Amino acid sequence: MAMGSPKLIPAVLLPALLGLHAPMATAANSNLFREYIGAIFNGVQLSDVPINPNVQFDFILAFAIDYTATDPPTPTNGQFNIFWQESVLTPSAVAAIKQSNPNVRVAVSLGGATVRSSPVFFNITSVDSWVQNAVASLTGMIQQYDLDGIDIDYEQFQADPATFAECVGRLVATLKSNGVIRFASIAPFDDAEVQSHYQALWASYGSVIDYINFQFYAYDSSTTADQYVNHFNDQIANYPGGNILASFSTEPTATSVPIDRALSACQALQSQGKLYGIFIWVADYSNRQGFKYETQAQALLANATSQ
Repeated sequence: MAMGSPKLIPAVLLPALLGLHAPMATAANSNLFREYIGAIFNGVQLSDVPINPNVQFDFILAFAIDYTATDPPTPTNGQFNIFWQESVLTPSAVAAIKQSNPNVRVAVSLGGATVRSSPVFFNITSVDSWVQNAVASLTGMIQQYDLDGIDIDYEQFQADPATFAECVGRLVATLKSNGVIRFASIAPFDDAEVQSHYQALWASYGSVIDYINFQFYAYDSSTTADQYVNHFNDQIANYPGGNILASFSTEPTATSVPIDRALSACQALQSQGKLYGIFIWVADYSNRQGFKYETQAQALLANATSQ
């Protein structure tokens, strides 16, 4: 996940929502909706985003990064700093949105693709020191903002998969056992290096990871709804037993999966009993479309629990 300035995706309205669902062997449909916010620094607020009371709504602050705020940024071995639009997404704003919407939780995403236009790498000095620093710095941040969970979104690595798995797995397990967070997610996409790191993490610490925010929009713009569903099934195999979320991006780009096809795939997945949830990258761009896709996605998810 990163900033960019390609061309705008054509806006296509979501087709009529599905009515009744087909019978399913396992009830995997859920009303979980998640959205990243804060990375683009254009003033979008939590209160700008429409919130359907009939979904479980997670905001994900993007990003906290273990890099310095200097120019150029340098790795800090697990000492996380805030890189979202801190002047807008404040502790009081988090408190207000949660107070007015009891179905809202707020998490923080770690890593991301870039910091001040430079690549973010997962870079450590040692497993023990990184985990110790990460636990300490994130505990303070999470408590200051009264956050509920974390999301892992490293996309480039200067450590092997086993080291990444041990560091991140121990971080999540420790924060959970300390009562600092209630849930954790990971945000991989279909790249060989990325998948090797996250599948190693899943193999070792999948039991402490609640959701998989798979970046399905990172597939090619020619992807059809049927191909999207096939990609989804591939990830079920790659992350067995995981709660995998469908996704789309409102970032202006001509290279990712078009929103209308992603939403059609979501309908198909829901009819198959596989739509655990949907997440969107990113609220900062969605304001240009009046947040209409947030409204449509949440309506589809609310439909899962109204039958």
